Amino acid sequence: MEQVVNEQEDDFAAMFEASMQARPVARGQQVEGTIVRIGKEVALVDVGGKSEAVLDVAELRNDEGELEAAVGERIQATVISTQGGVTLSRKLARKAATDRQIEDAFEARLPVEGMVQGVVKGGYEVRIGHSRAFCPLSQIDTARTTDPEVHVGQRYTFRIVEYKEGGRNIVVSRRALQEEGQQVRAAEVRQTVVPGAILRGRVVSVPPFGAFVDLGGGVQGLVHVSEMGWSRNTDAAQIVSPGDEVTVKVLRTDDASNKIALSMKQAGDDPWTRVPASYAVGQVRNARVTRVADFGAFVELEPGIEALAHVSTFPPTGRRDGWTQLVPAGTTAAFEILKIDLEKKRIGVAMVPEGSSRAEGALTTSGEIVPGARITGKVERHERFGVFVFLGPGKIGLMPTAETGVDKEGDIAKTLPVGSDVEVIVQDVDPANRRIRVSRKAIFDAQEQSELRAYTERSDSAPQSLGSLAEKLRGALGAREK
Repeated sequence: MEQVVNEQEDDFAAMFEASMQARPVARGQQVEGTIVRIGKEVALVDVGGKSEAVLDVAELRNDEGELEAAVGERIQATVISTQGGVTLSRKLARKAATDRQIEDAFEARLPVEGMVQGVVKGGYEVRIGHSRAFCPLSQIDTARTTDPEVHVGQRYTFRIVEYKEGGRNIVVSRRALQEEGQQVRAAEVRQTVVPGAILRGRVVSVPPFGAFVDLGGGVQGLVHVSEMGWSRNTDAAQIVSPGDEVTVKVLRTDDASNKIALSMKQAGDDPWTRVPASYAVGQVRNARVTRVADFGAFVELEPGIEALAHVSTFPPTGRRDGWTQLVPAGTTAAFEILKIDLEKKRIGVAMVPEGSSRAEGALTTSGEIVPGARITGKVERHERFGVFVFLGPGKIGLMPTAETGVDKEGDIAKTLPVGSDVEVIVQDVDPANRRIRVSRKAIFDAQEQSELRAYTERSDSAPQSLGSLAEKLRGALGAREK
């Protein structure tokens, strides 16, 4: 018997302590509670008070009339009355708002649902239950409305910002609720905006220097045009448009200025990681010329993979910068890969002449330039110490003045004009310093030696003269006398 009394005292003490801890609620207060029962018309919600609060079951149903909540679930609601118990509401029931409920919603700052019925001077006429309200044009949306008619016939949730003359003058705002939601969402989004994070966003504007991206809740970051893609592009409008959904990587955040630096290109893989498997020296690829500099032409092999066709790889034209006419920006042509430097992310290419068999893309190797090789090149330019000869893409040979085969009194520029073909013999190759020494004079020397050998051979095979026979006879007689 004593044990039963003690248990009852414990239960009473626990209930008393719970009642003492129950916090009083006030009208307009936002509370969170647990649904303990769902009836036909009302649901009971435990919000920590001495008794359960009451919520209209209609507020737990969707547009099809199906329950969206169950016993045991926790919900958030607003206290709209404390008289005779606590009454909660999550929203004002559609087409069922009385004047008293609308006033309660105004005082409790409870969202209400209304139908936009038409455009009036300065705004819209909104029907809330049986009451008529006014929504200023600037308060219908956070985004600028270019066509007011787009909102007519729409059902939105509003905040009552003015309630006067017993409900005859009601002003509502949809934007106020949107901004409140954005603030909550912004706080959540900012927790995820940290350097290195990969996020989804929507492009809101595209100025010349990049694109502003909304990450959610009105939190915006800037993608500079240099970070919009691996390709070299200076026009942001050619890459994205307002409304586009994009994936970005957070580069930097500045809490003091609320600035967020984003990157679209770094949200994906660096295309250079695919170079070892996709490119090889000797390959011929179609590429587009992106820009032309004094030292060569840059070509795009694929987005993010750019190569350089150095000026030395173009054949001489006889005119200053004449090579640039072969590769104006925007030109698409075949280029042969000469070298690949993965560490420095550089690829050297040479333009393949139109109609060449190499343009088919087959792996080929250029003719080997070794000492003694006899090849034909093109005169590239003249210097006081000699003539530079174009031997092939990226291969320039120096022919010293003494090796031109032109007499001292002769005119080298006239004999070997720029752009003319010239046959030379390779005399020396220094791969480390990329130097090649060639000679035209060696061609003449080789020809003379060849002619001399031919003459000598002809002389040896010709009939001997009487004079030579006499000389041999005297020699023989002299030897015998001794």
